[in-house]
Amino acid sequence: MNKDVKTDKELIAYCGLYCGACGKFIKGNCPGCRKNDKAKWCKIRTCCINNNYHTCAECQMNTHDCKKFNNFFSKLFALIFKSDRDACIRRINDIGELNYAKEMSDKGKMTIKKGCSKC
Repeated sequence: MNKDVKTDKELIAYCGLYCGACGKFIKGNCPGCRKNDKAKWCKIRTCCINNNYHTCAECQMNTHDCKKFNNFFSKLFALIFKSDRDACIRRINDIGELNYAKEMSDKGKMTIKKGCSKC
């Protein structure tokens, strides 16, 4: 367990990433998705706020079919960081937000890695 990573479901980004384990957040260089007023460019964040969703896990649309969830920037991010945000959202649906936050903080991971069944 990483002592710098705290467990808090408010640190789950709208797209399923876990801000609490992000190096920038831990170092105090980013407030996290929910408190980052500069992140108005994020279509996922805007959609969740407009629909009063805590994360995309609350939406009835499959994330795979969502053009906001699967936009150019999210695909680029996924490629660079080998991130599988679909897997993050599925995990939130499977175990709930608090358990997901605990699991990610215990692992010290910001995301479930693409193609990684053990991550």
